Amino acid sequence: MSGERNLATLLQNMKPEMHDGVFVFCSIPADQEIPAALKPVHIFREREGTTLVVRREEAEGAALSCQFASRLITLTVHSSLEAVGFLAAITGRLAEAGISVNAVSAFHHDHLFVPEHRADEALRLLKSMSGLDAK
Repeated sequence: MSGERNLATLLQNMKPEMHDGVFVFCSIPADQEIPAALKPVHIFREREGTTLVVRREEAEGAALSCQFASRLITLTVHSSLEAVGFLAAITGRLAEAGISVNAVSAFHHDHLFVPEHRADEALRLLKSMSGLDAK
């Protein structure tokens, strides 16, 4: 299945879910192996280093320097990687509320890292966008 492309359908069916725990962004040198004790939810290799998104307690346990304490919200609709405007609508609405977001698209879903202290508000906004009861 290739995922949904229709923007209205995506917004209506996004069903945002917040994961337990706090996640942080860390960077290690590009030539360094990822510590075996870490279970990153996201890895991205850049020229300057490898970015790891891990639970805060994992980063602390590995003595990694990190930033952006965030909560992870998954939009559970199976979105196409070629969907147009979905993340723009989501991030635009969060921006209107002054909430920063780091969005990651994976094969099945889109994932949003939002500041820990604004996560509940972000979840309410997302639920209201899809017409879900924000309770």
